[in-house]
Parts: sequence; structure tokens; C-alpha cells
Amino acid sequence: MPPRLPPPHRVDVAIALGGLLGGLLLTGLGLRGGVYLGELSPIALPYWSTITALVAMAGAELLRRVAPRTALSLGTAALAVDLCGGSLIATVLMYTDLVYAAVLYGPTSLARRLPSGCVLATVVATVAPLALLRTPESLFIGLVTALLTLAPAGTGAIVRNHQEAAEAARLEAERTALLAELDRREAVVAERGRMARELHDRVAGHLSAIAIHSTAALSLGDAAATDQALGVIRENSVRGLAEMRRLIELLRDADRETEPTAAPTLDALDALVERARSDAASVSGLKFTLCDDRPPGGAALPAPVELAAYRIVQESLTNALKHAAPGEVTVRLAQDADGSLDAGALEVSVTSPFDTRPAPRAPGSGMGLIGMRERVCLLGGTLEAGPHTGPSGTVWRVRAALPLDGKGARTR
Repeated sequence: MPPRLPPPHRVDVAIALGGLLGGLLLTGLGLRGGVYLGELSPIALPYWSTITALVAMAGAELLRRVAPRTALSLGTAALAVDLCGGSLIATVLMYTDLVYAAVLYGPTSLARRLPSGCVLATVVATVAPLALLRTPESLFIGLVTALLTLAPAGTGAIVRNHQEAAEAARLEAERTALLAELDRREAVVAERGRMARELHDRVAGHLSAIAIHSTAALSLGDAAATDQALGVIRENSVRGLAEMRRLIELLRDADRETEPTAAPTLDALDALVERARSDAASVSGLKFTLCDDRPPGGAALPAPVELAAYRIVQESLTNALKHAAPGEVTVRLAQDADGSLDAGALEVSVTSPFDTRPAPRAPGSGMGLIGMRERVCLLGGTLEAGPHTGPSGTVWRVRAALPLDGKGARTR
């Protein structure tokens, strides 16, 4: 079953009706012409053939948009009949519109070949009569052919090229807008992730200390120990509120009028370890040691590497306060210390006594490890976190290698 054509466009219906009524009006007024071929005898067809050609041409106009190839074939046959029966100007004008529509609405192959065919037809219609008739008037046939075919085909090609260029520009604009929207979404996701890491790293340690010491204050019977625990709770509460207030001010500062806070560096690890000692002094029985095995006089580390190393140590100490068994927690920094470390990388390791008890001192959500992995991945380093069996027994070890050139991203 052949495919069903869609209904004709209302503009095509208007053109067909206008051409048909105009042709009938010209016929009623007797405004019909003939075909004169010079010395050749004119080709004569009955009167009704002109009306038949007019009706066929109007029917072809209904197909100019939905089936341009069929419309052009039907219109060419109708034009031949019209020219042999005493042509009507309405029929001729509708044919030029069919040529124009075939180039504009037809398939790409037709739109590409039809103008070339019109050029060839114009050349033949100019040279052949001139060679046969050898009269200047014979050039008029070539001129008429050019007006009937080449002019509308060229006009259709120009309009189609402009439409295709406009469509290509529209698609490019949509693609650019889509890429911009994807970039915006990625930027939003990345910024939300960064904000989540900063919020966790700045506040989670203080809240963990509050949870640990509040538990101890509720369970201790010693008034002095309870007072000490309450003092630690108050100190961490004040620090946590200050960090929250600073972050909120940064988020609300749309005009960037607030001075940015300096990112913590490895020089602040002493204070970080000392704060961990004070937080664990009366609760967990943990001892904290900082070992800096980096070669003296080394070059300054990139700021992102120092910030990541600081946050990894900070989160590891917080986890040790919540989960580790009594014992020694060791923080170690190394740079090109042995053959296991890639050249140009900073190694950060934190080991703590491994505790297999079912409940930690303070609840955890696992966001700390996720944040550490994200920081290491952004720098292209490696991260290991889990139980490790060594000479001193089983410990929980967090080990990160942070390359200074940001290459080779790996996490485990």
C-alpha cells in the first residue's frame, strides 16, 4: 500500500485556487496566446487542452510542498500541453512556482541537480533553435526557457541555502546553550561538593569532640573530669559556631566584599595535633605524635596540596577520636622518602590503634572518607584507608600520596 500523502498546505491551496480562477478569467476574456516557432508550423491542440493543462497545473500546485518531484513532473507535462494549445499566462506562472518549490522543498538530490538541469535546458533551448532557424528571433526561445526554469530554480536555491544556514546557526546556538547548561550544572555540582567537604572538614571535628566529651561527662563520676569535659565541649562549640558563621558569611557575600580566609597549611599541623591531644586527654587515652620526615629546605608545596594534606590529617584525627582504641596515633609526612613513593609527591599517613568494638564513641556517616577520596582524586593522587598489619600489630592506616604536578589520578 503506497504511503498516504499529508494534506496540502493552506498556502498551496490558495496558490492553486488563485491560479485556476485567474486562468479561467483569462480564458473568458479571450487572453490566450499561441506558440510561434518561426518558419516551423505552429503546433495546434484543441481549445479544451488549455483548460485541461490549467486544471492539471493547479492540481500540481497542491503537491508543491508535500510531493515536489511529482508536482514538477505533472507540471512539466501540463506546460507542454498548454504551450501546444495556446498558452495561458496563469499556467506558465504556476509552472515557475513549481520549479521554485521543487528546489526549495524537494529532497537534497533534486535541489542540487535541478538548477544544473535548468542551465543545460536553457543552453539547449538557445543553441538548437538558433542553429536550426538561424534568425535572431530564435534567441527568444532560450530567453523564455531561462525565465521559466533557470530563474525560479536559482531563486529557490538561494532561499534554500539561506534557510539551511539559518537552521545550522539555530542548531549551533542550541548546542552552545546545551553545553553552557551542562557546564553550569557541572560547576554547581562541583561547587556543592566543595562546600560539603569544607563544611564537613571545618565542623565535623568540633561536633565529634562535643559528642565524645558529652558522653564522657554523662558517664564520669569525677566532678573534676566532668568539668574538664564540659570545658572541652564549650571550646569546640564556640569553634564550631565560628566556623559555621564564617562559611555562612562567605555564602551570603554575593559581591565578594568579605576578605577570604587563609587556607590552612602544613605549618598548622602542630596546633591541630595539640588540639586533638586536648580533646582526647580525659576520654580516650590516646597519644598523638607528629613526625615530619620531609627533607629540610625543600621547595614550597602548592597550596592545593597543602590544603588537601591538612584536611586528610584533620579528618583522620577526628576518626581516631571516634573509633580508635587507646594507644598512639602517629601522623607522618614524607616527600620522596623511599622507592615506594612517586617522585615529586607528598605522602601523608596517619596510623591509629585498630578497634573492633561494635559501637564508636561518636556516630559516623562515612562522609569523611568520601571527602578525602574526592580531594585526592582532584589532585590525581592515591589513597588507602583500612586495617593494616605491621610489626606493632593491626592498626588503622590512612595513607595518601599527593603528586605535586597533579597527574595520575587513582583511588583505592
